[in-house]
Amino acid sequence: MEESGSEAAVVDLKTEEDKCTSPPDIDPVFVSCLLQPPMAHHDPNYVATRRLLLYRKAHSLLQRKEKLCCLSKFHQETEELGKSNHSKPGKHSKSKDLRGFNLSSDHRSSFSSNDSGHQFQFVQAAYSFVGMHCIFDNCKASVTIVKFGHMSSDLLAYGASDGSLTICHVSEPPSVIQYLKGHSKAITDFDFSSNNQYIASSSVDKTVRVWEISKGHCIRVIYGTSSQLCIRFHPVNNNLLSVGNANKEISVINFSIGRVINKVYFDNGLTAMDNDHTGQLIFSGDAQGCIYTVSVNSHTGSISRSHKNRSMRSKSLITTVQYRTFSLVARCPVLLVCAQDGNICFFSVALEIKGYLTLLCSLKLAPRLHSIRASFCPLLSLEKGEFIVAGSEDSNVYFYDLTRPKHSCVNKLQGHGSPVIGVAWNYGENLLASSDLDGTVIVWKRAKTS
Repeated sequence: MEESGSEAAVVDLKTEEDKCTSPPDIDPVFVSCLLQPPMAHHDPNYVATRRLLLYRKAHSLLQRKEKLCCLSKFHQETEELGKSNHSKPGKHSKSKDLRGFNLSSDHRSSFSSNDSGHQFQFVQAAYSFVGMHCIFDNCKASVTIVKFGHMSSDLLAYGASDGSLTICHVSEPPSVIQYLKGHSKAITDFDFSSNNQYIASSSVDKTVRVWEISKGHCIRVIYGTSSQLCIRFHPVNNNLLSVGNANKEISVINFSIGRVINKVYFDNGLTAMDNDHTGQLIFSGDAQGCIYTVSVNSHTGSISRSHKNRSMRSKSLITTVQYRTFSLVARCPVLLVCAQDGNICFFSVALEIKGYLTLLCSLKLAPRLHSIRASFCPLLSLEKGEFIVAGSEDSNVYFYDLTRPKHSCVNKLQGHGSPVIGVAWNYGENLLASSDLDGTVIVWKRAKTS
């Protein structure tokens, strides 16, 4: 009996010894970081320590993402629980209120909520941002429109309600290169020529002005009889300007001689327009929510009405008409149309039928007091969806997926102090400019994606 007891004691001792001497479960990457040679005589920053810190940083970011995933799942579960409890009398949900949480994370997995109060969603990685690239706050009036130069990632211009037009460079260091003053009232629209040598602007003061950017001089003034509301250079023949006005007409102007060579009349004042890539079509929206397709002769400048579309189901002023040559959703040319009452529509364009429009999807946002503009987002993701960016009355910049009308908001940018009116991408699609009612223009830098 004693021998058996002693043997049992020996076994217990060996077991405890094995437990003490058995190696812990250590990550091999962690061990390899520790075993790196110091190389003190080659690198005073101690390579091993630096690698260890980088490893721990990556590990902490991974844990952070996992926590956000759990928080998103918890939020959805509490919403479902709340709905079920509301359906049962006498039951009360005990879930926590997440509205007071200030959610933040790295740019690849952040949360956002749209201005309609939809549930939180993950940011589309292609449309996440790392911060502000630069800010221009020299304008004393509201900046109503902002655009980058034709096929330019550096040249930026913005027009204001006091009639001023500012030309900037956004590359390091950002700077204002020209301050163009000539319009006596608010600028409604402007456009760059294809070589960025000229810029044409329209205004409530009933004039169209053409400026030479390098010299900062106005080289042509064309006088009208009503407010000039939208303007475009012809994409092929830059000697032609198309101008929509409050007098219910689109005029084609030969700016070299300063004369109107053709006109076509419509039912209401024309407030927004864009050309197709060939220059043979003009798409224009009016003050009552109608969209027109107009055929153009690139050589003579003659124009004629082709189609009228009333699919907007809105009698509100059109603030944005933007053409794109291709869409992953439609697999054909498309048109984005935005109205002041918050209606946003997405059309396919049949070029073979003189630009006939077919409504593909639409999105209804809150009505706006100001003429807030929208823009297509770059085709950065192969996921099916049609992403746009738009300003808002609550001083934020929102990103939407038009193919998901219930939970369309995928990201938002916060930084403005007043309603955001204008938005525009540069040619490199790594910078987004937005302008607000206080005269501030912010250039945002998009995060790099693999």
